[in-house]
Amino acid sequence: MLTIRELQNIVSRNISNIDFDKEPLGLYEPISYTMKTGGKRIRPALCLAGCNIFSDDVTPAYPIASAFEIFHNFTLLHDDIMDNSPIRRNKETVHIKWNSNTAILSGDAMMIKSYELLSDLSPELLKVILPLFNKTALQVCEGQQYDMDFENKDDVSEAEYLNMIKLKTSVLIAASLKAGAVCGGASEYDADLLYEFGLNTGLAFQLKDDLLDVYGNTALFGKKTGNDIITGKKTFLLINALQISDNKTYMILKDTVKSNEIRNEDKIKIVTQIYDKLQIKELTLNKIKEFHIKALQSLKAVSVDEARKSELYEFVSKLEEREK
Repeated sequence: MLTIRELQNIVSRNISNIDFDKEPLGLYEPISYTMKTGGKRIRPALCLAGCNIFSDDVTPAYPIASAFEIFHNFTLLHDDIMDNSPIRRNKETVHIKWNSNTAILSGDAMMIKSYELLSDLSPELLKVILPLFNKTALQVCEGQQYDMDFENKDDVSEAEYLNMIKLKTSVLIAASLKAGAVCGGASEYDADLLYEFGLNTGLAFQLKDDLLDVYGNTALFGKKTGNDIITGKKTFLLINALQISDNKTYMILKDTVKSNEIRNEDKIKIVTQIYDKLQIKELTLNKIKEFHIKALQSLKAVSVDEARKSELYEFVSKLEEREK
């Protein structure tokens, strides 16, 4: 069995072997720049891990792992334009380093490349994986649209928010695991269990991100906390605080988040104090635990020896304990 770290290294080598050094440079240089910034390679590593649970040979999953990674990075190029984000992985985003038109076109090329990689799969695998890939790609777009819709919607419910992050974040993790399992020869039942494992792991991951943005240690988290509060982003914490607060607290919270006159430092302080008063941190931790339990139940039900699941068990444990 290979460790997650070893699988991440395999993915990085495979990605580096894809030739993006070609003409026109204006199209391919931003792609090379994006893929060389790396990231954690979590999704493709999980794809290979899903394969490795059922097979010692993970090479059949190489094309789909690379396809998921390139597709994921394509979505980031376009997301950064929509969010007007200047930094990604401590480097300038493509639309800042070049321009928005370049980021759009290079992103489009990355999406096409991800589909090109799928053509390396055997006909039997492609028949199963292509519909999964297509469905997931559309779901990610749906999640992004919901996220944009929420910017102008005051009454976002917890259920709506969880559905949005499921589509925007979790389905790609879930599909990566399922596709890997299919490449490893898993039964449909076991592949679906790994999908559920990924879905709930992804939900817990995003909620932990929401929590760390408010309560994380800046030195460990790797970025300044409180950005979600400053931007008024609809997060699990804010949505629940608005739902359970009394009328007075509700108005203070709502007015503070929307205000352009309150200093950022004061805004963070006021909102965090309300979260503390309403025990929002504890509520969020309980929801994270709920998703972790569901994930582990699905993983436990997968019909292979428990020793072959050890890396995924450790992966979930590290996610639950992470501070960044």
